[in-house]
Amino acid sequence: MSELDAIARFARESIIEPDHIARARAHALEVGAAPISPGVGSQAAVIAATTAATSIMEIGTGAGVSGLWLLHGAPNAVLTTIDKEPEHLGVARQFFHEARIPAARARFITGRALEVLPRMNEGSYDIVLVDADPENVIAYVEHGLRLVRAGGTVLIPRVLGGGRVADPVQRDEVTRAYRSLIQEVQASPAVVGALSTVNEGLLQLTVLPER
Repeated sequence: MSELDAIARFARESIIEPDHIARARAHALEVGAAPISPGVGSQAAVIAATTAATSIMEIGTGAGVSGLWLLHGAPNAVLTTIDKEPEHLGVARQFFHEARIPAARARFITGRALEVLPRMNEGSYDIVLVDADPENVIAYVEHGLRLVRAGGTVLIPRVLGGGRVADPVQRDEVTRAYRSLIQEVQASPAVVGALSTVNEGLLQLTVLPER
């Protein structure tokens, strides 16, 4: 094992996932709703905490793992989460209830995100997390950047595409979209960006105030 592999393994094993999130993760894997990793979840929670987030949007609910991590970092926030799969939303509701999250702090919307997002108010969210169908990731991030306030952050997990993004031989549409997102959006003067390579990767884009 190389030094970098050993460091990555140590970092993964050092994370202690809260029990209620671990239970949601186990169920997510059972129903085929692949959750974000504990490493990415813990980073999302830290960003939510440092932002002192009170309003969070999530594109892609899954079984609730990412939403639970975000609310773990921002216990006073209201989460709006969108998913086209009613089954996933039902599972997420169950685990939010088990975590004793008040119903008023979680708004579940069933629908296709590209149809729902245009109706959301611009500049109304502290954080937008994008974890839905990857073929629409560029459109989702564009909506996310519109929906967050100045100083707000758009989070995009899985942005390394399972390692495909780093392999120049891989040129499928989704991989090219992730590459474009990493290279072009971070170069924008409207945002400051950072790419974390922990587990599946996490791209962080914070909107700068207009000058």
